[in-house]
Amino acid sequence: MLAMTGQELQFEHWVNFYAITSSAAATLLGLLFVVITFAAERGRKDTSSLTTYLTPTVIYFTSVLLMSALLTIPDQTRFMAAICICLGGIAGVGYSASLVIRKRTVSFYDRSDLFPYVFFPLAGYALIISGGLLLLLRPQIGVNLVAAGMLGLLGIGIRNSWAIAITIVSSRPSKIPQGDRTDVS
Repeated sequence: MLAMTGQELQFEHWVNFYAITSSAAATLLGLLFVVITFAAERGRKDTSSLTTYLTPTVIYFTSVLLMSALLTIPDQTRFMAAICICLGGIAGVGYSASLVIRKRTVSFYDRSDLFPYVFFPLAGYALIISGGLLLLLRPQIGVNLVAAGMLGLLGIGIRNSWAIAITIVSSRPSKIPQGDRTDVS
């Protein structure tokens, strides 16, 4: 699909998309906090290793939320939108890459976890950056790439949230020492 020549890209046409993606990201972000609370109530002792998985997922949902908010700023010019998009994408690439670089502080249980927590999000952020750059030359293609990157981050965030929830629910709660147990009967 070619960009409309002679016409300015109108972000108003994308308001529903941004409303849906930001609502989904915000809702899922809230549900992650519920999952964290549930994990704490179950008495998980390895919550520090859980943050290895929670933090990237929170970042990906937050990225979608912030990108939606930035692109719905009233009177946004195409140039300013491109700058916001590219800066957000670059920050996302930097964060995702840091998960691989910081092996001492970030350790995944399995090497295959690098795909849903690092490499797929890197691809989503790369789409966002590409879309931001193309926004200046081919606005319609650029905004479509940004949308694809945002949907990719949202989708991988949903997948990661599900994996985290399943891990928490399927793990056994820590045992209460006999001396700390109180009888109610």
